[in-house]
Amino acid sequence: MTSNRIIPIAQADVPLERDLFLRTLLRELAGTLQDVVGLEDASGFISVVGQRVGERINEDYKAALNVSTLSREQVAQVLVDLKRRIQGSFFVIEEDDHKIVFGNQHCPFGDKVLDRPALCMMTSNVFGLIAAENLGYARVDLEKTIAQGHGECRVVVFLQERPGGSGHSSGREYFKAG
Repeated sequence: MTSNRIIPIAQADVPLERDLFLRTLLRELAGTLQDVVGLEDASGFISVVGQRVGERINEDYKAALNVSTLSREQVAQVLVDLKRRIQGSFFVIEEDDHKIVFGNQHCPFGDKVLDRPALCMMTSNVFGLIAAENLGYARVDLEKTIAQGHGECRVVVFLQERPGGSGHSSGREYFKAG
């Protein structure tokens, strides 16, 4: 039913604000990349962005904490904190000298991540870069993701290389620069 009452445009009930707009923009960008170049190449492009974002976040945390290198415990805390700040709900399930296992029940991209697994490369690269730059090495395995239809995420950050090299395990490897 249409009313003849004129509603000022600024008061129109349109579900649009900056956060929703940016998440929708990223969803559509990832979807377009996945459709045009395929999931693997789309993940590669998003990985480059994730690396740059990870570099900046790593430097910001080290500066804020007044340290030149984060310890393993600080890396785990930083990864949980950065996700909290962008409205994710990551938490540490398990942590030792070999790996840090994270759980998550709310993606910072919200429902915009569904069917957009390329967006998970942001998590992989930010986590991998921060861990590798501070601890020397990381391999990030996205075991379960909300993007792939799981109800939660399970991300394992391995902190030591496996004997025999990288061809023996899943996940993406990250190494300290220089």
